[in-house]
Amino acid sequence: MNPYASIVRDYARSFREGRSYPMGGLAPTTVATPRPGAPKALIFSPHPDDECIIGGLALRLLRECGWDIRNVAVTQGSNRARQTERWTELQAACAYMGFGLIQTLENGLEKVTPKCRTEEPTVWAPMVRRIAEILKQEAPAALFVPHVADWNGTHIGTHHLVMDALATLGPEFQTVVIETEYWGQMTRPNLMVEIGENDLTDLVTGISFHAGEVKRNPFHLLLPAWMQDNVRRGSELVGGQGGAAPDFGFATLYRRCLWKNGAVVEIQKGGLNLGLKDRPDTLFTV
Repeated sequence: MNPYASIVRDYARSFREGRSYPMGGLAPTTVATPRPGAPKALIFSPHPDDECIIGGLALRLLRECGWDIRNVAVTQGSNRARQTERWTELQAACAYMGFGLIQTLENGLEKVTPKCRTEEPTVWAPMVRRIAEILKQEAPAALFVPHVADWNGTHIGTHHLVMDALATLGPEFQTVVIETEYWGQMTRPNLMVEIGENDLTDLVTGISFHAGEVKRNPFHLLLPAWMQDNVRRGSELVGGQGGAAPDFGFATLYRRCLWKNGAVVEIQKGGLNLGLKDRPDTLFTV
């Protein structure tokens, strides 16, 4: 018997069975709260659910280092009939993860796209001011934002929105920028972060709270496979072409930079693999 057949069957069986599992309503496997006076990290999420999809490093910062993680709900989706429901789902997901939550407007921002930025400056400018207001108020030690080629229009728009807001804050504002990917792959990630099975379980479960979205596309069930593929890609994109792959089962890819003196600057040479034995807060000592 071909032993690989059982691997494929187990993957297929798990995916089929996962479709019948509850969406939300579960208790977290680990409960963590920020320590007093902890550094803050803001996740600028284009849509409700992105906070869990790309949140592996943020979750590790909370659980292993006691950081204060706050999700900024840039939009609440483009379907106005679902915006209130999506906010309710997001509140439950963030509570499950242990993330704080910041609402940009009552129903979130709209038209967060490159087209709006180019063609509707009077619509774009107030959104930039709102994001700048959040950045000034929260003074994050780090922020997570989609990279500029993350395919989805709102993801790309969110990148520009945050960068435009940072540019208004003056040369004294400094923070570590962690660029994220989901819909469009980064060509130059420089950081691969291992995600443990317990944290990955909670990321998958957290996405399941976004029931209206995963009913139409069960991407929560595909997150483990995506993270396995990240290990495949990251072993060479981050580790170097032809390099040996680290012994990671699951990982998320990022690009780590620094916002300093009004611009993005590089803060590391080459790629970096952060394993489960490594402290994630060491990434933010600059």
